Amino acid sequence: MSFKNTLLPIQTTLQSKGRILSLAQPVVMGILNATPDSFYTKGKDSDKDSLLKIAEKMIRDGAAILDIGGATTKPGAALISPDEELDRVIPAIELIHKNFPDVWLSADTYNAAIAKEAVVAGVSIINDVSAGRFDTDMLHTVAALKVPYIAMHMQGTPETMQQNPQYINVVTEVRDYLKDIAAQCYKAGITDVIIDPGFGFGKTLEHNFSLLNDLHAFRMLGKPVLAGLSRKSMICKALKVNPEHALNGSTVLHMAALQQGASILRVHDVKEAMEVINLFNCF
Repeated sequence: MSFKNTLLPIQTTLQSKGRILSLAQPVVMGILNATPDSFYTKGKDSDKDSLLKIAEKMIRDGAAILDIGGATTKPGAALISPDEELDRVIPAIELIHKNFPDVWLSADTYNAAIAKEAVVAGVSIINDVSAGRFDTDMLHTVAALKVPYIAMHMQGTPETMQQNPQYINVVTEVRDYLKDIAAQCYKAGITDVIIDPGFGFGKTLEHNFSLLNDLHAFRMLGKPVLAGLSRKSMICKALKVNPEHALNGSTVLHMAALQQGASILRVHDVKEAMEVINLFNCF
């Protein structure tokens, strides 16, 4: 069911470093992994030449944001040291920013020190899967940096999150959590907050599809909603495929997310996601 014409109004612009990014229409965030152990790319895009080629293609295909991460958060992964993450992600950010200075870059990090260095290196958005839980300095650091902040829900840590996650009502609990985080962000001084329900992060297959089915409920918070569904296990388990064969399923769920009010699609496959948005805009 589409709620396109009945959705509550939400914030439609992001401001960072004197620039404005419009979210009046949905946009795509392309995933760039500067890590050797991501669940899908498995390090294939982590060397300099590959990062540049993939970034160039994503920009050409229509990505509004490139999200660069140096620490995998796949199920079962242990948190790495800030020094190791710094060594991976800052050179990648500097490389992409030098070659594509006009594109909006996001740093996928849960460390405040990395966030600070990333903004200096060229990042305009901080994307934190822990919503400040892993580093208590994160919210105040982002506020001081004056950049938008993506706060995601996760039950547990990447290492433990898929060990029998439990909810009484997953939609209500995740929404209330993100409502509280948004209030903490506002209190800390963060102006622009994007919320992410965290598909696959401490959720069963049923939890994930419940969240997707009621994603429109998150718009009551008045914040842009990011949907990270691309090639996730919820697709693989439902279709009995591996991530390499989950593009078609990703496309279907991206349309569902847009119909439920998502403002940002975080994806591996930018061209296909942009086609979804273009068709959605025709409705």
